Amino acid sequence: MGNILLGLLPALMWGIQPLILQTIGGKTSNQQMGMSLGALIFSVGTLFFHQPPWTWHLIIASFICGFAWAFGQITQIESFHIIGVSAAMPISTGMQLIGVTMFGIFYFHEWTSSLDYVYGISALIVIIIGVFFTAYKEKGDSSAKGNMQKGLFILVLSTVGQVMYNVIPRMADLNGWDVLFPQGIGMAIGAMAFSFFFDKKPELFSKKSFQNILAGAAFALGNIGILLSNKANGVALGFTLSQMNVIVSTLGGILFLKESRTSKELKLTIAGLVLVALGGILIGLTK
Repeated sequence: MGNILLGLLPALMWGIQPLILQTIGGKTSNQQMGMSLGALIFSVGTLFFHQPPWTWHLIIASFICGFAWAFGQITQIESFHIIGVSAAMPISTGMQLIGVTMFGIFYFHEWTSSLDYVYGISALIVIIIGVFFTAYKEKGDSSAKGNMQKGLFILVLSTVGQVMYNVIPRMADLNGWDVLFPQGIGMAIGAMAFSFFFDKKPELFSKKSFQNILAGAAFALGNIGILLSNKANGVALGFTLSQMNVIVSTLGGILFLKESRTSKELKLTIAGLVLVALGGILIGLTK
């Protein structure tokens, strides 16, 4: 039971992370910089109990990983401003699951049995249907549909960064604990660089930026939680449990951030949410 609760820690932390961001508010640059600073502070803390074997391979690959995360995260934050957390998170999670799975199939050659293909293809179909459900907007609301189209485009860009953040450490054959500090440097520098593309006058070190460090702390705790969970539960179960963050963030957006939904949109959002979560579970069975 303790291991399962540990496995749910990333889901909780990553689920409340966007809720913290939207509750504190601020510009996209405030929120991104705050998250990056929070992650960097926690990565510095890990150096007190874990010293990586410093090599240029580790430093460069980890830095690129953090830089990719900064791009994926700032575009995801921008999507929150356009379509809201409850709409963005199921779509973002679904796209990331599909993207990481594609790397698993074609780069890492993870699917080695017919059962993997049964679970995997079923998972992809279920996730795609779930994403369509959560993206549904009632007819007649042209502005909402326009925002959704813009939000979807932004989330496609976000997915590129988020997927690379997930796969680079494995491509470079790096230990999860080793990458944290150089990755944190890449996150902070990436946050400063990309902020100028989203805000005309970025506020990198303002009051709102420092308040949003709380969201970065939630992200970092989730990141550490997944490393511990993967060791205690195995990667398949650890990965699957972490994907339940989409339930926390989506329901939190509707209940706590008061993001509006028509009755039909709410029903389809909940149905899509269930399908995306189910797809994550099915993908976990292939690993």
